[in-house]
Amino acid sequence: MPKAFDAANPPFDRLTPHEMETLRAALDIVYFRPGEPVIDQGSPSQALFVVIKGTIEESDGAGLLALLGPKDSFDSRALVHGKSGHAFRARDETLCYSVPRSTVLDLIQNNPRFASFFYHDIARKLDEFVRDHDEQRHGSMMRARISELFLHPAAFVEADDSVETAGRKMEEINSNALFVRDGQRTGIITGMNLSKAVVLRRQSIQTSVRNLAHFDLVTLRPDDFVSSALVLMTKLNKRRVVIRDDERFVGILEDIDVLGYLAGSAQVIAGRIERAANQDDLAAAARQIAAQVRTLRRQGIGVELIGEIVSDLNQRLFSRLFDLLAPADIRAVGCLMVMGSEGRGEQTARTDQDNGLILSRAIEQAELDKFRTAFSGALLDFGFPPCPGHVMVNNPAWSKPLPDYIADIRRWLALPDDSAHLNVAILFDARCVAGDATLLTEVKTRLIEMVGGEQAFLAHFARAIDLFATPIGLFKNLITSAGNGDAIDLKKGGLFPIVHGVRSLALEHGLIETATDKRINRLRDMGVLHAEFARELHQAFNFMLMLRLDGQLAESAGATGTLVRPSSLSSMERDLLRDAFYVVKKFREFIRHHFNLGAF
Repeated sequence: MPKAFDAANPPFDRLTPHEMETLRAALDIVYFRPGEPVIDQGSPSQALFVVIKGTIEESDGAGLLALLGPKDSFDSRALVHGKSGHAFRARDETLCYSVPRSTVLDLIQNNPRFASFFYHDIARKLDEFVRDHDEQRHGSMMRARISELFLHPAAFVEADDSVETAGRKMEEINSNALFVRDGQRTGIITGMNLSKAVVLRRQSIQTSVRNLAHFDLVTLRPDDFVSSALVLMTKLNKRRVVIRDDERFVGILEDIDVLGYLAGSAQVIAGRIERAANQDDLAAAARQIAAQVRTLRRQGIGVELIGEIVSDLNQRLFSRLFDLLAPADIRAVGCLMVMGSEGRGEQTARTDQDNGLILSRAIEQAELDKFRTAFSGALLDFGFPPCPGHVMVNNPAWSKPLPDYIADIRRWLALPDDSAHLNVAILFDARCVAGDATLLTEVKTRLIEMVGGEQAFLAHFARAIDLFATPIGLFKNLITSAGNGDAIDLKKGGLFPIVHGVRSLALEHGLIETATDKRINRLRDMGVLHAEFARELHQAFNFMLMLRLDGQLAESAGATGTLVRPSSLSSMERDLLRDAFYVVKKFREFIRHHFNLGAF
């Protein structure tokens, strides 16, 4: 039976084959009756347990923390710290693998990566997992097929064709290389070959390309790995590789395209946005931004950096669209702003439009209405769905002069209902992407001034952290079910409480930062958050963002893109998700105490 132990189940996947055999030799299988204690809170543990079948309840003095199912392990902390911080009890008939403490400690002593699972705190475990996860993604990128990369077209000239003919052909197809047919053989000629012949050797442009072409072709197939192309180019000092499928020439792969694939092409998209002459050009760039997210994630780029890259590209897109559509009067007196996750710089996969316009003075109504309709309509054409709450430029409530926004803030604070709290949150997260940024600065300055000292408003504002429960004890029924209701909403249960709790503290302290991670850092520097807890909060937030993005890219997260099925996660991911939710739970308690929410 121990031979069936899953060696790929983290953290055991960090063991060498010899270490795994040592572990298997020491394994035992134990049975627990329903309700039987496995480890008491405050007691030492003489073994590491891995659930085979059944359910284990994990609890503290306050109640249930988690339900552990097959492949989940416990209690790693008790093994190295001497006693367990939680109690573990069988909920139903349960079978577990049991690994003696002495065996685990020997493996820990000899394998630092295995040891890190037991010694690292929550923040370090989350950070190490994300780093390993990203390294694996980078490896998968190198295993991508050549057919996934951009290939220059397989265009031909005859060996008797002139340099001039070849040059015009290259210009026509926007390529720097052509195939040359010469009887039974095929060669290649490049723009550099043509330039050297005419400029350096003073040859006529009517010279045939036969003597300029190279016939020692280096070839690969479309289904070969990208890594093979990179190795071949490096080994043979070649800048180009010919891609052919049997006798058919498919195209030409250049080193710049391989490197561009490895490095990402965000800078290329940015250039296309800047050069866009019309909406069609911008629509093409918008599609590339959406595709770029998948490329960046596959390359192992972290979710934070992806958010920054996407936010920068979207800002360029919105700014260029503003330049193309807004008449001179609006450009001169307007501030185009984005809100929500876009405003915080946490946008990855494309979601609803969240934008608005601040004007320093009134604009002729017909002109303003025309722009409102055109701008929101263009974004819809680009693939940005309308906002369900209608927080969009084409809504006059979010597209008006600065004094009207100031009046709104006064009304929201005077009549602080749920709608007022939502509007304050939206405006506080806003970021200028085009036009006069001082207008938004003025609005936020006035908002912070008016909220200052309004503890009752801030407390009611912060109460939204309890809109959704943190699903820390819901894992068993989710990991054993494959139905439609087996998913956890990461946004409601984890991301929103962190975003809104941090936003509430930032508003109280008048911070100008909009990104959640930057707000956490400022709150840490101010002493509002303890440094270690700020680090845990930051890592938990990024881990859940990573899970959400991966789910969105896999198109398996449901319509909202915020759902994750614990049954689809590895035991390590489930363990870390429990840790992340535990951090959220502690943060909720901190916010409740900080704003004295029990009094409201």
